[in-house]
Amino acid sequence: MTHPGPDAGDRVALACPSCTPTATTVHEVLKPGGHVTVRCTDCGHVHKERYDPPREVAVDVVVSQGDESLTTTVDVPAEETVARGEEFVVDTAEAIMQVRITAVELPDDQRVEEADVADVATLWTRAVDNVRVNVTVHPNDGRRDDSRSVTVSVPGDHEFVVGETAEFADEEFEITGVQVRDDAPEYRFEKLDHEGDSVFAKDVKRVYGRDVTSAAWSAW
Repeated sequence: MTHPGPDAGDRVALACPSCTPTATTVHEVLKPGGHVTVRCTDCGHVHKERYDPPREVAVDVVVSQGDESLTTTVDVPAEETVARGEEFVVDTAEAIMQVRITAVELPDDQRVEEADVADVATLWTRAVDNVRVNVTVHPNDGRRDDSRSVTVSVPGDHEFVVGETAEFADEEFEITGVQVRDDAPEYRFEKLDHEGDSVFAKDVKRVYGRDVTSAAWSAW
């Protein structure tokens, strides 16, 4: 399988004879070819080098976003490993999405936490650049039987902070707790409920809040 070399403007990892002859730094490709002309982004040194792109393997990727999913294929360097919880960019005909790995599946349908790319059959992922978050809103008088569930759409890096008031369209609630997803990076607990605790939307399983919209009406 033949892989094309880098194009002008691409960035590649190479040793720099000027500043890092025994290690690699990021280089910008100035002129492609069998021997590429590159510029070290650390020291600015321009030089020519032979560059052989790493061997890649095609891996099937299933991307879930809310109730919908799509399947695509990505090329990944063969020497890499992939693990549950890691994130990467998927470029599809529908959109370019940041996704997080929720399961690594081998050819025998076994799911593992981590594997070499060459051994992977399918990566199961979910989109994390834009997410829908489920929120349970309790009445301000503490009654649970009148609680309601709403869903809000936010960027994945939106932060929900315990103790702060969140406003979404007609919804306004004070955040009292956040349930964390099991594929999220390590948080202190699965549920955070101390004032000031914060969770990125892409890591949220459910937000719990106290209705402050009805609190405003109760003042009448």
